[in-house]
Amino acid sequence: MNERIILKDYQWERIKHLLPGKSTDRGQTAANNRLFIEAVLYVARTGIPWRDLPRPFGAWNSNYKRFARWCEKGIWEIVFAELSLGGNFEDVSVDSTVVRAHQHAAGAQKKRVIRQLGALAAA
Repeated sequence: MNERIILKDYQWERIKHLLPGKSTDRGQTAANNRLFIEAVLYVARTGIPWRDLPRPFGAWNSNYKRFARWCEKGIWEIVFAELSLGGNFEDVSVDSTVVRAHQHAAGAQKKRVIRQLGALAAA
């Protein structure tokens, strides 16, 4: 699984103090925040459903619930804000090969078949 690790050490050092579950926080200490972040990045990168998360990342349901809790608490916004500080966006390029849309997101009107009771009765 080491070849799948995408969070660099310097990135981890920048965000680890922002994450809940540190020994100085109230409540339960988080079990391996870095592995959890890697699981979230894996799901985001591959586009797989949470249920298909590979076993080395742990139980998919636990990871999903933790992800949802962090969403509600605004943890991801804090992490993204920290990682975007000092970012060099001079050479960024985005095209349709990296932007995914749902197959039904094209905006075409749905075709509707209108059935009239009179027409059906006459036939």
